Amino acid sequence: MTIRHILLAGLLAGAALGTAPAALAQAKEQFFPLLSYRTGPYAPNGTPWANGKQDYLKMINARDGGINGVKLTWEECETGYATDRGVECYERLKNRPGMTFFDPQATGITFALTDKVANDKIPLMTLGYGLSVAQDGTAFPWNFPLMGSYWTAADVLIQHIAKKEGGNLKGKKIALVYHDSPFGKEPIPLLQERSRMNGFELSLIPVTAPGVEQKAAWLQVRQQRPDYVLLWGWGVMNSTALKEAQATGYPRDKMYGVWWAGAEPDVKDVGEGAKGYNALNLNSAGTQPKVIQDILKYVHEKGQGTGPKDEVGSVLYTRGVVIQALGVEAVRRAQERFGKGKVVTPEQVRWGLENLSLDQKRLDALGLNGVIRPLSTSCTDHMGSTWVRVQTWDGHKWNFSSDWYQADESIIKPMVRAGAEKYLADKKLSRRAVADCQS
Repeated sequence: MTIRHILLAGLLAGAALGTAPAALAQAKEQFFPLLSYRTGPYAPNGTPWANGKQDYLKMINARDGGINGVKLTWEECETGYATDRGVECYERLKNRPGMTFFDPQATGITFALTDKVANDKIPLMTLGYGLSVAQDGTAFPWNFPLMGSYWTAADVLIQHIAKKEGGNLKGKKIALVYHDSPFGKEPIPLLQERSRMNGFELSLIPVTAPGVEQKAAWLQVRQQRPDYVLLWGWGVMNSTALKEAQATGYPRDKMYGVWWAGAEPDVKDVGEGAKGYNALNLNSAGTQPKVIQDILKYVHEKGQGTGPKDEVGSVLYTRGVVIQALGVEAVRRAQERFGKGKVVTPEQVRWGLENLSLDQKRLDALGLNGVIRPLSTSCTDHMGSTWVRVQTWDGHKWNFSSDWYQADESIIKPMVRAGAEKYLADKKLSRRAVADCQS
């Protein structure tokens, strides 16, 4: 038998077994690493978030056959919300074929990965969390804090409270009860700036992670008697804070949480005791949106849902859907430039992430009508949007209690610029070249 016949026989045998080397090498698969935490004190919040992300990928495969014929694959890696485990997950998954981007699901992990992704040239998508200064794409070319940062969140909360006070916060007392971690500390510079501008007294009350013990913190609240409390919590810390506020007698309608302290797990165990509590939300909830209906139809009705069906459409589940929808759209945009129907590289995905152009027509096509507002990014602006609303818990469900807000760019932009300059100076780095933005 000739060498040609031997090779042909080998290929035919491999094909019969479904393992032909050439077929494997040519497999069109775009890989999405899914860092998650389904264990520990943050699991009640991390789980629906992770389920929404995974179900969206399943839906795109089932409904559309992937992205222009490219199948979507993924693998979860449990971090327990721990920074060291998050870094381990990153190192284990970063070289997978078809890599897209990382969504760490934790500000601490984001801090640890920011320098690494710059060297590895892999985008970090941190929708609504991470480094606020990373909005500056010329200083942070691989970080994408899409749809809002902790500075924009803090600014909107102060705007909303000022509106309730007739526009005057002078002499008021505002306390920040925060998770004593990079996540909880991130809004402090903005609040300090707003305190100087608006004349209110700011007090900082840290809570040791994970936040199951807060009596000392709420003793400070009782002693200081602030006019308002801002809650910067996550996981079990949120429901614990609401229970402590109830026990202390602090009015829940004077409490305002960040968008990671405004989901069903934060209030359902408190019930009527949390009535009146307010929190920000970046997205709508419920099963009415078409994207949620498609997930129910193509995933859950086939018995392939990642989690329970009654969780679909909840606040954090929907946020996971939004994250993956934007990620898939970034891959689609990259294909439009670098080759439709091709597996794109992380560098090409970065181009897609900084060239998102989601007007209302495109949101409608994605089934996201009413879920989020239009979003547009650029090489210099890696956030692209600051739209957010306030919602209030009525004892049984969340109801929106404000119109859409946007952060005050006259305050945010100078802070972002100054923070980015300090980061570059500390790291001895230079700003991204204009030519790099145009490539």
